[in-house]
Amino acid sequence: MRQRDAGRPGWNHRRTASFGLGAALLAAGLAWPAGDLPGHMWQHLLLGMLAPLALVLGAPGTLALRTLDRRAGRAAVRLLRHPVARVAAHPVTGLLLTAGGLYLLYLTPLYRATLTSPALHGLVHLHFVLAGYLFAWSIAGPDPGPHRPRVPVRLLVLGVAVAAHAAIAQLLYADLLVDVPAAGDELRDAATVMYYGGDLAEILLALALLVSWRPERAAKPAPVRA
Repeated sequence: MRQRDAGRPGWNHRRTASFGLGAALLAAGLAWPAGDLPGHMWQHLLLGMLAPLALVLGAPGTLALRTLDRRAGRAAVRLLRHPVARVAAHPVTGLLLTAGGLYLLYLTPLYRATLTSPALHGLVHLHFVLAGYLFAWSIAGPDPGPHRPRVPVRLLVLGVAVAAHAAIAQLLYADLLVDVPAAGDELRDAATVMYYGGDLAEILLALALLVSWRPERAAKPAPVRA
């Protein structure tokens, strides 16, 4: 491999295993039978939360940068430093895309429209995957990111995401304000999957962030000589 030829340390096989797990979860989400609302919710959990987290922890961007030639690598770094990339990579952007997508899907006629349009249904799935990947990467991704905010800020954004996820789950459970053609029992089952499954995914995301956290230490003042 190019990275070994360049004298760099070998690739961590745990990264490969994580990316493989993410690909398997992605395939499972796409193949999941979504004949009812709980099935759809399992798809969302796999495609929008669990699979993206595992893919992000595989660090595909780092591997790509280590294997690209210098010219392509420098171009990629310049792209990451672009102001648009900085805005797109911010955790708040990921939060708006993930949580905002859920509210748009369930509080508007969008979910009804996906039931009769396979193309729209596919676009919603694609949005879940990309938005979930962006959010997981902005919070705890090992790949290089342009000016990520500090860990306390990322934890705060993750806390807002937990609250937003729980709120939409509660609205579904109570059949309040949502535009979803489903019976009460089906709504409650789907809301339960969203609530507890989302908690699990967000706990895993928080653990991934905390495990990689290296708190900054204040520099010690130099000793004063008499």
